[in-house]
Amino acid sequence: MHVHSNTYMRRGILGGRELLHVDRRTWEIQHSTHFLNAYNLTALKAFHSLEKRHQKGLQYANMSSQTVLTRNSSSVASESMQELHSPFTYEAAMEALSSLITGKRRDGNANTDAKYKKLERMSMYVQILGIEKQIADLNIIHVAGTKGKGSTCTFCEAILRESGFKTGLFTSPHLIDVKERFRLNGLEISEGQFLLYFWGCWHQLKDKVTEDLPMPPLFQFLTLLGLKIFVSEKVDVAIIEVGLGGKNDSTNVIQDPTVCGITSLGFDHMEILGDTLEKIASHKAGIFKPQVPAFTVPQLPEAMDVLNQRAHEVEAPLQIVAPLTYERLKGVKLSLSGDHQLANAGLAVSLCKSWLNTRGNWEKLFPNVSYNSLPEAFLRGLSSAYLPGRAQIVHDSCLGINDQMGSDKSCCGELIFYLDGAHSPESMDACAKWFSNVVKEKIHRPVSSSFSKGENMEDISIQHSKEQEESKTISKRILLFNCMDMRDPEVILPRLVDICASSGSDFSKAIFVPSISTYSKVTSGASDIPLSIPSKDLTWQFNLQRVWERIIHGKEIGVNKSVKLKMEAVENSPPPEFLYDDISHCNPANGNFSCSAVFPSLPLAVSWLRKSARENPSLRLQVLVTGSLHLVGDVLKLLRR
Repeated sequence: MHVHSNTYMRRGILGGRELLHVDRRTWEIQHSTHFLNAYNLTALKAFHSLEKRHQKGLQYANMSSQTVLTRNSSSVASESMQELHSPFTYEAAMEALSSLITGKRRDGNANTDAKYKKLERMSMYVQILGIEKQIADLNIIHVAGTKGKGSTCTFCEAILRESGFKTGLFTSPHLIDVKERFRLNGLEISEGQFLLYFWGCWHQLKDKVTEDLPMPPLFQFLTLLGLKIFVSEKVDVAIIEVGLGGKNDSTNVIQDPTVCGITSLGFDHMEILGDTLEKIASHKAGIFKPQVPAFTVPQLPEAMDVLNQRAHEVEAPLQIVAPLTYERLKGVKLSLSGDHQLANAGLAVSLCKSWLNTRGNWEKLFPNVSYNSLPEAFLRGLSSAYLPGRAQIVHDSCLGINDQMGSDKSCCGELIFYLDGAHSPESMDACAKWFSNVVKEKIHRPVSSSFSKGENMEDISIQHSKEQEESKTISKRILLFNCMDMRDPEVILPRLVDICASSGSDFSKAIFVPSISTYSKVTSGASDIPLSIPSKDLTWQFNLQRVWERIIHGKEIGVNKSVKLKMEAVENSPPPEFLYDDISHCNPANGNFSCSAVFPSLPLAVSWLRKSARENPSLRLQVLVTGSLHLVGDVLKLLRR
């Protein structure tokens, strides 16, 4: 068990020249998110040097063999400057990843003319990387499901890390930067680490490309990269989230996991997995392996029957796990918000206990703790796990709300973003319930009417001032929405509206925008986002608006008839009174929709929200961003600019 990181990058002196030894199995570097120095840069240059030598026909050891690179220690600075133009920069890696996007369907049998099926190719790629045997030693927790996969995996990672194990976590998709998919000991992999492993895998696979075995598509490559990283970093446990489905997913190249989990099942990716819950469950249950313990949360009968049948076929012991209760948590608050997280946390606890039990570590670590109890390490993990873009609340710091320098906050209103990447009917239900609860907590803040011990008159004066400001605050709940055109807004939007309305958290307005992220290019977190973005086809956004207006008005109000007029007006931001107009001001005949607006770009929408908050000190804008993880990622990228 490795609690602390080791340093695998070593230096020596020979003949006045420094030696950089790159370990035969790993190309490993120091486990620090800030570790990116001249040695990384020199190693990156080595890839280019080796490639040139290969082109000349010279014999040299490949990336999986021990390589000794030499450099003059006095040239570090100049080499670092030259590295700005190296073909092995992070942006070059993003371009390389983008070239792997095929645009084809993601199921395993899309290309019927291919000589090898997806998982056959994955096995061949694993052999090329030389990690086939090591994968079996990763002690993997493999998790599939429709919703809650990422949360469950994140809980598992935090629990086992808090228990003293060295962890690796692979999740998808990323929100801002591809490095988010790979965590070591809870931290996103550093840029230096990513580049070393990326180019190592890239060249090993590139050298073996044939007509029958092309470079792997994007997600397959990222899966292979994750496995290579975890093998090389010698993690004690690797927690792997399934990308899509299970049976034909790239991660199902894993043949010998320690334990498997299935989160809540529902209708998503039906164009690939099937249009019934039974078909979807069959795909998810494809990760079950003979004799490997499996756990799932309570499912609908038609899904549970399929899971039980598959478990019986492969002789995998399957257990149903009840959600955690607040009593078992002993007052500890889950770090991931929403009551639905109790089910994910319960599944994570069972997966971790099974993992520890299989490895014989439970008695060693928790000798005086009942197996049915939650050790302190488990509680610490459940209260500290972090997963961005899922039930996340962000106060816009551009307005000075979180300013610690004592600036006058009364000069502008509040702008709070509630971010959740829900995009299926079931996850939208959970999102709506979470949003309704947290905004009510914010609005109905308890008012203190008595002195507490230790309070002075100045404290009370400040408190009363805050209470008076609170009483004058005008709260507007706004939906900022987009979803992929394969989703059905006729299903997910009504559920969102109904749940929020039934709890008294109705939306004042809805804003529909195109996403910035494209599915044809991988960009880095440092990529610029221009405020002015070339105009896009907004037909889909107007369709979303049409659905929304019909929900609000209870009837079709002719949005389609005025699309041309709306297209001409959309270049201009809504007037200030838009925020305060009620439904009575709606006049579809002249393109005036009081309940919603379409913006030509996300940056313009965020800019308009900020402007509105700045100009109205008494205004609190509570913006729910949902419908797409890509949209959530775009908003997070904008907010951190």
